[in-house]
Amino acid sequence: MSGGVNGVRGEVRVMLAGEPRRLCLTLGALAEIETALEADGLDAVAERMRRLSARDLLAVLEALLHGGGEDEAAAGLGQAAVDPREAAQGVARAFAACVG
Repeated sequence: MSGGVNGVRGEVRVMLAGEPRRLCLTLGALAEIETALEADGLDAVAERMRRLSARDLLAVLEALLHGGGEDEAAAGLGQAAVDPREAAQGVARAFAACVG
């Protein structure tokens, strides 16, 4: 991962598969999440986030990696040995950074 994180932008650093990665909930990431979850609007995304499948969690994590500029990591996410707890915690931290 190049450089640090920009907390003002809502970026967070998380460990995924033993590597530090930057996640960020950008408008583009949010649109990617809406598409992946087949959700129409923020309320639908919030509701859908309450019952994510493993595939959904990977899609959300991939979108947040894109938002953080981690395109290469996002591309290889399906093959990486990402711990589901790390993934869920990373997603939660990225959303919290955006609203907090």
